[in-house]
Amino acid sequence: MEDSGGSLPKPVAVLVCISMTLLYVAILYVPTLVLRLPPPSSYKVLMIRRFICAAVSAIVSVVFCAFILPTRIRKASSLLGVYGIRMDHIWQAVVFPLLLTSLMYTGSLVLKTLLVAKKWKENTSRGHGPLFDSIKTILREFPCRMLSAASNVSFWRTFVVAPLTEELVFRACMIPLLLCGGFNVYAAIFLSPIFFSLAHLNHTMEICSHYNYSLLKASMIIGHKLGYTLVFGSYASFLFIRTGHLVSPLAAHIFCNYMGLPVIFVQSKGLVTPAFVAGTAAFVLLLFPMTQPDLYNDRTDNCRCWHGYCSWS
Repeated sequence: MEDSGGSLPKPVAVLVCISMTLLYVAILYVPTLVLRLPPPSSYKVLMIRRFICAAVSAIVSVVFCAFILPTRIRKASSLLGVYGIRMDHIWQAVVFPLLLTSLMYTGSLVLKTLLVAKKWKENTSRGHGPLFDSIKTILREFPCRMLSAASNVSFWRTFVVAPLTEELVFRACMIPLLLCGGFNVYAAIFLSPIFFSLAHLNHTMEICSHYNYSLLKASMIIGHKLGYTLVFGSYASFLFIRTGHLVSPLAAHIFCNYMGLPVIFVQSKGLVTPAFVAGTAAFVLLLFPMTQPDLYNDRTDNCRCWHGYCSWS
């Protein structure tokens, strides 16, 4: 891919990002409000409809960006590279960001380890067999657990559809648009998660209707969620720009969805807070060294960033 020498006006880049955000949210309501389909008969049907809508939104955004970005594409692999869809340095793009992200969850991981050790100790004291037997039981049950998860729409929503479509729209599409629009890297890292957070505002009314909460209580819940998505969105944007791989923020997204919010303090478990503090300190110290562009890209033309993004900003 070559830079065509053109650029997007900043207002156009922002307007396109806003449009993609609105599309990502609005399309979820197309089946009932536009197509006049009957209300979903079950939660599974509702989720399948939303999976299709989210996939359509992501595809439309990717295709539209391919036409609007001021670049000349020589081959399909170069176009995919603009979106960070690459096979080179793939293991680094998965392993290093996952290790880095896990540092923020050191307290959570210590807590899980303590709980597992406690349960194993209780089982041993009740004569349920040694650790080796427990491991064999876990391995024997693993295929059944995986089949159960594969048939669960909540699993697909949390760990497949939502992370993949969100990363495609809010990272792969929006960050190249913002950089081509003349925003510097730090501005792009700040702006992209704002759009990402706004896409979750639609949950306010859903929480009100589903849980019968007041608008104030629902707003407080959503406000907390927006704060978390803003922080994570900034981190995911940082990973995307530094590594040039979509799989890096995607892996971090799936891991964070699995772990939830980091555990900071547990009164009965004194090791959790020191572990969290140590993990956070290690995360800060290793944030830039573990995301060095040279780890994820072959250096060409003395450019340290992927696909010449430094010349786009």
